[in-house]
Formats: sequence, C-alpha cells, structure tokens
Amino acid sequence: MPVRPTAAPILLATLLTAATLTACGSGSGSDPDTVKISFKQSTDNSIKVMDTYLGEMKKEFEKANPGKKVELVPIKAPDSEYYTKVQQMLRSPKTAPDLVYEDTFLINSDITSGYLKPLDAYLERWPDWDQFIDTAKTAAKAEDGKTYGVPDGTDTRGLWFDKAIFKKAGLPTDWQPKTWDEVLDAARTIKEKVPGVTPLNVYTGKPAGEAATMQGFEMLLYGTGDGTTDPLYDTASKKWIAGSQAFKDSLAFVETVFKEKLGPEVSDALDPNFPTRVRGELLPEGKLGINLDGSWLPQDWLAGSGHEWPEWSDKLGLAYMPTQNGQAPGKVSMSGGWTWSIPSKAANPDLAFQFIETMQTKANAQKWYIANSGIAVRKDVAADPGYVDAQPGIKFFTDLVASTHYRPAYPAYPKVSTAIQEAMEGVTTGDSSVEEAAKGYDEELKTATDGQVVTQ
Repeated sequence: MPVRPTAAPILLATLLTAATLTACGSGSGSDPDTVKISFKQSTDNSIKVMDTYLGEMKKEFEKANPGKKVELVPIKAPDSEYYTKVQQMLRSPKTAPDLVYEDTFLINSDITSGYLKPLDAYLERWPDWDQFIDTAKTAAKAEDGKTYGVPDGTDTRGLWFDKAIFKKAGLPTDWQPKTWDEVLDAARTIKEKVPGVTPLNVYTGKPAGEAATMQGFEMLLYGTGDGTTDPLYDTASKKWIAGSQAFKDSLAFVETVFKEKLGPEVSDALDPNFPTRVRGELLPEGKLGINLDGSWLPQDWLAGSGHEWPEWSDKLGLAYMPTQNGQAPGKVSMSGGWTWSIPSKAANPDLAFQFIETMQTKANAQKWYIANSGIAVRKDVAADPGYVDAQPGIKFFTDLVASTHYRPAYPAYPKVSTAIQEAMEGVTTGDSSVEEAAKGYDEELKTATDGQVVTQ
C-alpha cells in the first residue's frame, strides 16, 4: 500500500522511471496492431500470479485476433514507486501504454490530472458491464459522473486468528467477537496465557502506508457509527470531517494495543516489510494470535507461490471485525481493489478495451479471482459454485461485501491517508497522546484538503 514519498524516494523513483521509459522503446504509438499493457509486478520473485494470468490472456487475445499483438510491460516496484512510475509514463504519448493497472486508491488523482480516458462509450455497448455490482462500479467513477476503469475484483477485510493459540489460551476456536473490547480482551488473554507470541496485529504508521490506514484505522473508524454515514467525509457539505469523537476512539484503540504491549514491538510494527513478515513468517509459524488483515492473504500460500502453506485453512479461523459497541450492522469491512484503465494518450484505445473484454469474460474473470484470492465483483461469478467452493475463506470474504465500505474516492484522499498514518504513528510510539494526535490530524487535514473541512 502507498507510502508518501520523501524527496529521496521521489528522486530514486524518477531515476528508475527514466530507465523504465527507455526500456519501453519508442512509445505505444509505434505499432497500431500492438496493445501495450502496463501492470504491477510483485517485488517477491516467487509470486507470479499476475504474470501467469496476463500471459494466458495474451495468448487467448492473439489467437482470437490474428495479426494483433500484446506487449506486456511489467513494472516491478513497491506500491509508492509504482504510482510514481505510472504517472510519469502517462504524461507523454511516447511512453503512455494502451492499458494500465490502476489502484482505486489513486485513480482519482490520475483522472483529475487528465491522464485517463473515460470509458462510458465502451461500457454502454458492452453487455457484461451489467454483471458488475454497483459498489464496484463506483470505485472508478469520478466527480464528473464518468467511469474511468473496469474493476478486476475487490477485497474485504476481517480478523484472522490462530486456532492453536486460541486453544492454549482457553479461547473458543469458533471465536466471533461482538465489540472492540472483546477483541482487546482476547488479545490480553493470549498475552497472559501464551507467552512468546504476538497477541494482536493492527498495521500502523507511515512505513505501512495505506495498509495502516485501510486495514488498521478505517476498519475501526467505519465501525463507530451506524454504518449509514461516512465518518471520514461529509457527503452533504462535500467536506472532510475533523474533530470527531469517532476518530479519537479509533486512535485510542491503536494506543491501547501498543501501550499494553498487545501488538508487535514498535520497531517491528514500523518496519515497512512487516506485512510481508506477517504473511510469510508469523502466521505460518504460529507466532501471531489475531491479525486484522485482508482477504488476499491465501494468495501467498498457494501451491507454486514459494510460501506454500496448504494447512492454513485448518490452522486459522476467520471472524468479521465487529462494530465498536456491537451496534448495527454488527460487522464492518473496507474494500479497495484495482481497475484496468485506458490512458488518455494511449495510441490504441479500441484495442485496449478489446483486451479488457477478453480478461473480463465470466470464465476469465472467475479464473483471475481464484488465482489471486480476489473477491468477485461480477454477480454471475459470485453466484457460481465453482468460485464459491474454489478456496476456503472465499465465501466468508465475499459475504462481507454486503457490509463493506469504500474509501472516499477524491483526489485529496492520499494526503488525508498520510495524515491518518502520522496520527497512528504518534500514539503507537507514545510520542503523542490521543488528543495531541487527533489535533495534529485536524491541522494536517486542513492543509491536505485546502481547508475543505467540517468540524463535528
């Protein structure tokens, strides 16, 4: 997930971008029969899920369209550098690909910058668009009402817990907490009864980037109200919310985790590689009791991933994240995801949309959801037993779509997210009290949104 770049990473990213652009050749306009596709390649060399899938789609597309070619342009970089590289590429017709993989986290920034082409004319005559769930469609819709991307799935979030640790602690292995306090009480019990393990992981701080904001803070914040109003952005006034008790309560939860030493060591929690360690070491090795995380984790444990863990579904339990006090709707989830978008400077936009149509047939979409442990955004796939039964946990996380929330999809959001991470980091390290961190956030919020703030 994205981390706000400092000057040094921006310089590094720019230099790396220059190398990437040179490698791309003379630009997407060099051949009207070739569609160039940029995508994020995993920085873990053992994870080839996207490469394998796109390779299969390339073969299918070229066979169905004689004379047409697909050129895959992988960008191997951490998230923050990937975003920088993509934005550099989109600025010029010489370097813009025909199709680009966009995180819904930043897509509105690229839309506002004029880097992406609206797809409405294509979508109106594409029958499959009717199969996409409405909430997923809005993930790539801009304030102008136009749609700039086709989602290739979504994700949801919940609580993963180690059944063996719970058994040692005397906790039920079919655990389902009803309130935040019950989550904290379980972590306290683990700390007391099972020494040597981390009771609870909640991602926090700037090094974790959007993982801290979305898997951590927003899973708390969006569980503070009644589920019908956005606690981060006031849609009526079109302003961001400052001074809320909900924000302070969410920070207080994070503070409690680290003040009572229920979470990882602060140095570990603020290590940018910690999410990788959670998936690759702590969970498989039985060293983490409860993990607030996303639906995609099994992708790392599949056969051929390099981190195979076929026993995970027997070892781990799944619970939804409860609302603060158990109030309706009782559970909370956040959803994000990625979309396929066509750059405004693409040389072959029609060919690019044809490739989207190839990837997004029911069969191919279902293949992708299963391969990357994604959550279906097509209604016909979500209802297909072949999808529902493909992996343990898919039904659990797909059912959470009904209770999920999407981040406010506005250009200021990435800066707002960074301000949240800074507030979290303050209470994690103990450098700030909840009140001080919340006050600091309010000040940052005013700057990040050009004063578009309403105080609760």
